[in-house]
Amino acid sequence: MFSQISALRFHSSNSLATTVCGFRSSYGPKIRSRPFFNFRNRCFSAVFSMDGSSSAASASVDSISVTLKNQSLDNQNHAQDGIDNGQDIENCSQISVKKKLEEFTWDQSFVNELPGDPRTDNIPREVRRSFHSKVWPSAEVDNPQLVAWSDSVAMLLDLDPAEFERPDFPLIFSGASPLVGAVPYAQCYGGHQFGMWAGQLGDGRAITLGEILNSKSQRWELQLKGVGRTPYSRFADGLAVLRSSIREFLCSEAMHSLGIPTTRALCLVTTGKPVSRDMFYDGNPKDEPGAIVCRVAQSFLRFGSYQIHASRGKEDLSLVRVLADYTIKYHFPHLENICRSDTLSFNTGEGDDSVVDLTSNKYAAWAVEVAERTASLVANWQGVGFTHGVLNTDNMSVLGLTIDYGPFGFLDAFDPKFTPNTTDLPGRRYCFANQPDIGLWNIAQLATTLSAAELINGKEANLVMERYGTRFMDDYQAIMTKKLGLPKYNKQLINELLKNMAVDKVDYTNFFRLLSNIKAEPSTKEDELLIPLKAVLLDIGKERRDAWKNWVKLYIQQLSASGITDDERKASMNSVNPKYILRNYLCQSAIDAAEAGDFTEVRRLLKVMSRPYDNQPGMEKYARLPPAWAYRPGVCMLSCSS
Repeated sequence: MFSQISALRFHSSNSLATTVCGFRSSYGPKIRSRPFFNFRNRCFSAVFSMDGSSSAASASVDSISVTLKNQSLDNQNHAQDGIDNGQDIENCSQISVKKKLEEFTWDQSFVNELPGDPRTDNIPREVRRSFHSKVWPSAEVDNPQLVAWSDSVAMLLDLDPAEFERPDFPLIFSGASPLVGAVPYAQCYGGHQFGMWAGQLGDGRAITLGEILNSKSQRWELQLKGVGRTPYSRFADGLAVLRSSIREFLCSEAMHSLGIPTTRALCLVTTGKPVSRDMFYDGNPKDEPGAIVCRVAQSFLRFGSYQIHASRGKEDLSLVRVLADYTIKYHFPHLENICRSDTLSFNTGEGDDSVVDLTSNKYAAWAVEVAERTASLVANWQGVGFTHGVLNTDNMSVLGLTIDYGPFGFLDAFDPKFTPNTTDLPGRRYCFANQPDIGLWNIAQLATTLSAAELINGKEANLVMERYGTRFMDDYQAIMTKKLGLPKYNKQLINELLKNMAVDKVDYTNFFRLLSNIKAEPSTKEDELLIPLKAVLLDIGKERRDAWKNWVKLYIQQLSASGITDDERKASMNSVNPKYILRNYLCQSAIDAAEAGDFTEVRRLLKVMSRPYDNQPGMEKYARLPPAWAYRPGVCMLSCSS
């Protein structure tokens, strides 16, 4: 499939194609999905070429989603569509609204406009023909404490930063005291876990307080994670520990600062109560400090939010349309009224009946935009070396956000097969190299659901997947070109680089940061070629040094032909190659201190990761290579136990 990462290939495209095609019946006998996925012949042979070409000849490198927005007849500000992830409001110095918690403007469209569970208890059960269950936080607390908070997220919500100093703030955001105006609920959804349909899942320990409208009419959901059981908790306790909560809080904000779409985190509090967890699944549980994160997103809707209703047979299929209509209304409003355009018509084969006009079906246009956002998200992950670890369909946001931070990990030594999830070790389904393929697999499951509900047809479904491939290739190639400071994409140069990095286990982040120090000087002496990279090319013999010298020579040739000055290129490269990433060992250091009652390191890490591309004098230790202890179990790799 994505052969530009040739060093990363560890399973065949055909095997994945067979798996996706074979999913049609994986919900069980209740659904008869129409066999529209000509996956092997179309998506893999036509879409995922080295150069990112697409069989949809009229598709441009510009995303369809941007074109759809430009075609919109509604000229209102649709900031709530999830694309900006809060960037615009943070960059607007004119924003001066500062509210107290009691002054939030609540809307509650999700619970008011969508069918809900008639029961209000938290007893685990199957919830049918409902999108949500109203339930109150129930976690026990004892003198909860505020560990860390995000002023950046407070600004999104128009929240006065002084509110963090309120004595009752930890009580409110531990769920012990109600937040005025909140209507708490847990969302119902299903999902594929490690490729197998898992049935009903839902918010087993997360409770959404509701939707807030800020002064720019942006819609933000507040959700508390770890506040007790819900109808979707199954056999779990609905709680969360400090260890995993610190990781989620910090990574939510770190990813945002890297410029990658993500859910956000307002604050993190301890509960003051122990929570028992078997971290290594070895039969040795232990008590850990309990904690709760307040997550913030414009929506927490997932692929599984639609899948669960399609999985339950014909009587529930209409609910897929209901939820799709709601989603488009509030999060993709530009799709409600779009005018016909040749730029939105695609020829997916031969004959007049092979043309797909996205302006004639808002559901197809929506599915394409979800696919493109997802593809762009995954391309950005690959660019910074982020591995999600649990790319189940219930962990895939329809807004194209990184969601649900469990056993994630950033690459240290470059290993395409790296997975941070111990549960994923047997097959490494979710390893770094597989993420682009898995993103497509998950999009195929969403397309299957929409087809079963008769919202899109086979041609439209194939286009959805083609657009995923085209968008991924376009974005990934653009990202890698910028990371190397090249004037244009060079497939051979990048492939050879990735192979060398994999062979020598080169630190991914530090290598690209140091690469900007190479000068575009073809006359550089042989013994000086690797000096700018000496901090990352460690313990390599003569043969490998020669391989790297040959690559650097080719690289310098490309740079010298670009006409860009060394200083200009260095500034440009440093703006896309971070110096600081949230390495797992940095998280663990903060966790160890916090479990001992010292939250200073959590707050310091939050501050450092808020400026990942800046040098930050005095903070250099946070850019160091991992120490030996970083490779012990529970640090470099983690389980889903949290």
